[in-house]
Amino acid sequence: MLHQPIESVPVRTAGRVCEVSWFSDLCGEDTEFLSVRDPARSTFAHCRNIALTAERLGFSNLLLPTSYMAGLEVVPFAAGVAPDLENISLLTAIRCGEMHPPMLARTLASLDQMLNGRLTINIINSDLPGYREDADFRYQRCAETIQILKQAWTQDRIEHDGPVYGKISLATDPVKPYQQNGGPLLYFGGTSDGARDLCARYCDVFLMWPETEELLYANMQDVSERAARHGRQVDFGLRIHLIVRETEEEARAWSRHIMSKFDPVRGAALKNASQSSWSLGVLRQNELRKEADDNGFVEPLLWTDIGKARSGAGGALVGSADQLVEKINRYMDMGIRAFIFSGYPLIEEAEWFARLVLPKLPNCSLAQLQERRPAKPSVMR
Repeated sequence: MLHQPIESVPVRTAGRVCEVSWFSDLCGEDTEFLSVRDPARSTFAHCRNIALTAERLGFSNLLLPTSYMAGLEVVPFAAGVAPDLENISLLTAIRCGEMHPPMLARTLASLDQMLNGRLTINIINSDLPGYREDADFRYQRCAETIQILKQAWTQDRIEHDGPVYGKISLATDPVKPYQQNGGPLLYFGGTSDGARDLCARYCDVFLMWPETEELLYANMQDVSERAARHGRQVDFGLRIHLIVRETEEEARAWSRHIMSKFDPVRGAALKNASQSSWSLGVLRQNELRKEADDNGFVEPLLWTDIGKARSGAGGALVGSADQLVEKINRYMDMGIRAFIFSGYPLIEEAEWFARLVLPKLPNCSLAQLQERRPAKPSVMR
């Protein structure tokens, strides 16, 4: 763990500020006990209640994941819940390749209109469900999708010619989002060189999963250098779980509670059901867990056992309110500007976090902070 002050990497959004987001698990994984599914927490009503709770508690954004698992699909859910929300943004996960990009641009522009400009996009570059696809093809498809989205949102016409989607020539009159300063912010995460290059070239926020401080900082430096080669800067985000209580011992007691019914066979089955379970990022989360001590901690406060029963982010911050505030401040001093937190069960843990930690953080929306101009699309070959 880094004990000395950390020099911040270059980021778009200056100062010690952060966008504090929560998570609505549309994929049927919200539970009190890891590896034990709770069907009552997979309904539209329950996931809507998570969104309403996150807004009431003052979170700035809410991640809506996409996965080919039991649960709800992201765009219909976002459209269904949009009329009920007044302040919170929706970080809507979109897997490239599932929809023709001009129609995807129109779909997202319509959703942005429903939300009065409170839409942000998490670009997903994974295999399509049922396929194992060539990585270079996925990067190319993702790049072309983003190029088309940006043209649709910022220019008079879509004029595209690429190896994946071929020639497209369309007027963009029906595709304009509510946000007229470049469209919704694009968040993107990935471990491979191809993924990092793509984010550095096209996206606004590079999302990371739990890591030691040293490796988080090294990843941020790497992506900053890649972005600088394209004359750009990006912000950085961290997707991580947490358990916060009045004392560290109380927090650790809850970590033991949610693992008290853990079954390794059932946990592995749930984890492997995810479309991302074989990705480089998930494999790295597995490796991180191997580096942990007998209690699952890989560094003070960073607990990795949560990754035994779920794909994606596999670590959690576990500690007292003061400990978590200090840790989050260190992350901000590194240059992390967006946090996507969650804890199990989601509504109950949101209440704990909002009472003990959220009032002590400079919580704001990145989209409101950033002065953005329409990006000139470039072609990735």
